[in-house]
Amino acid sequence: MRSLTLKLVLAFLAVGLAGVVLVAVIVRRQTLLEFDRFIVDQYQAEIIDRAAEYYTENGSLAGVESVLRTGRRGGGPGGPGGTRPMLVTDTEGQVVASTGNTESGVSASTIDVTDSHAVPVLVDGAVVGYVDFLDMPEANELRATAEAAFLDRISRAILISAAVAGLLALVLGAALASTIARPVRELTDGTRALAAGDLGHQVPVRTADEIGQLAHSFNQMSADLARSNQLRKQMTADIAHDLRTPLSVILGYSEALQDEKLPGTPEVYGAMYRQAQQLNRLIDDLRTLSLADAGQLSLQRRTVLPGDLLDHTAIAYLPQAEERGVRLSVAADGVPAVWVDPDRLVQVLGNLVGNALRHTPDGGLIELAAGKTGGHVVLSVTDSGPGIPPDDLPHIFERFYRGDKARVDDGASGLGLAIARSLVEAHGGQIAAENVAAGGARFTIVLPTSNLPAANGSATNGAGRAAA
Repeated sequence: MRSLTLKLVLAFLAVGLAGVVLVAVIVRRQTLLEFDRFIVDQYQAEIIDRAAEYYTENGSLAGVESVLRTGRRGGGPGGPGGTRPMLVTDTEGQVVASTGNTESGVSASTIDVTDSHAVPVLVDGAVVGYVDFLDMPEANELRATAEAAFLDRISRAILISAAVAGLLALVLGAALASTIARPVRELTDGTRALAAGDLGHQVPVRTADEIGQLAHSFNQMSADLARSNQLRKQMTADIAHDLRTPLSVILGYSEALQDEKLPGTPEVYGAMYRQAQQLNRLIDDLRTLSLADAGQLSLQRRTVLPGDLLDHTAIAYLPQAEERGVRLSVAADGVPAVWVDPDRLVQVLGNLVGNALRHTPDGGLIELAAGKTGGHVVLSVTDSGPGIPPDDLPHIFERFYRGDKARVDDGASGLGLAIARSLVEAHGGQIAAENVAAGGARFTIVLPTSNLPAANGSATNGAGRAAA
């Protein structure tokens, strides 16, 4: 049984039939019990009514047995009214009449009506005597032909209802099974399509329940796979481009030098050295990313004040900033120390400040700040440039992503922000980017302080710093 639909249909049918059979059995049994109780109560009420009528006509219950022997239910001398033992007493408990064989019942001339199962006989609301049913007949002895036929019709109606309910359970089970199995089949087909290389394949999301959420997750996974595949292809092309450009320059110079078409001047060797450095930087960047992806990136952690990291970064980029009239400011008042690899964090901050310098106009401002929020230290780099285009903002930390689609050989590998994210995440932190309302972009690094050694956790920065 490999079909999920068939399994679900049989499961729904089994549950439906079990419920139908259980209800049918309970209803039929309860109907028989209540109907039999009704017949017995009616027989008893008939006896009491005949006794009351006899008293009204004769003023006494003496001799009432002649009336009780002619009850409508099984009446006549051979019927239940004439054969079942009953005692009829007056209000004092004195036996005035009896029917049937009472030798095995009560032989005394008086009975205690409060201790027996005697039923009072009422005439105009007053008790005129009691009837003690010593041996009640069984309900099946009291059933008339019409009543037995009624019970047969009720039983048939229950059976027919059970059959209709079972058929309805089968139809509804098939419909529900199809509804449940359809998205599962679509997900199975989608998985096969992914396995066949159709990355980005989407399946319909038909419901908002768990299966609908599964379909939505599948679509998200498929879209992510397609995008990752596209990024992988783009990354391969970008790596090839970034490797080919300096290699072409080095090979060109080397060939010219070998053929003696170009003299070996310091300028030529300097150009070749710069291209080799660019290749080395790209290889180092790729190695850093690969180590971060493998979780093997080594960190030389120690307790560092965030203000010292910001000061070091600002001093390193101060000459470039002064050359363009860009002001660098550092603010880190009262911020606790963090337990990080300072070289790696300076590398991250340097990448952010370098990007900010490329996008900040001459005479602008770049602010480096540190603060504390809850159990985290927040480092930020804010520039006064034009900001990041909204379409580029979600992708700027992707490898080789360039907001400007036209490639520019400025020596940048396109991996800087991707490396920054990997290094920050290796420290257990997070990095994010946003545009500020006043103009410009802000990059924020959030680092935890919970992993700080207790002996050094209380260190804080002194006054704020500024570098112009």
